[in-house]
Amino acid sequence: MSTTPDTSPSPRDLLREQLATVLPHTLVTLPDDLPELIRTADVIVHADALPEVVPFVIDQLGYGLLSDIAAVDYVEHGLFELVYRFYSIGGGGDLVIKVRVPREQPDVPSLLPILPGARLHEREAYDLFGIRFIGHPDLRRIYMWDEFEGFPMRKDFPKQGDNYIGEGA
Repeated sequence: MSTTPDTSPSPRDLLREQLATVLPHTLVTLPDDLPELIRTADVIVHADALPEVVPFVIDQLGYGLLSDIAAVDYVEHGLFELVYRFYSIGGGGDLVIKVRVPREQPDVPSLLPILPGARLHEREAYDLFGIRFIGHPDLRRIYMWDEFEGFPMRKDFPKQGDNYIGEGA
């Protein structure tokens, strides 16, 4: 039994290295003076580059399963972060790709033409955060009712309770 540490690069480092070589225009370079809260070692790509990056991740790196899309609201920094988590069926573990968009215009290309399994993940991020997935053919609420106003997972959503519950009771 060998106790030699594994010095192979992580999937994240491999992705960054390969994107820097093959698709360098897709990578976001973060400034050094970012607050600790939004600093990350994960790979961040430009939102409009997702339709180019995701097929590369699937075809070249073998990460064909989109597990989830998580949205993070950095209200004090005026941005949303989308965390796309991919898995490799072949045992490569997980791979995270992040996208950051301004809260004032949270538009991201839909991954449905590439990954049909993104349908409900994108609808959830739309319903709860108001992130618009351009090209999604059925972008409508999935949890909240149609008449609900606002996006309840945004940090600036009013927290006075739900005015919809108990009406007419």
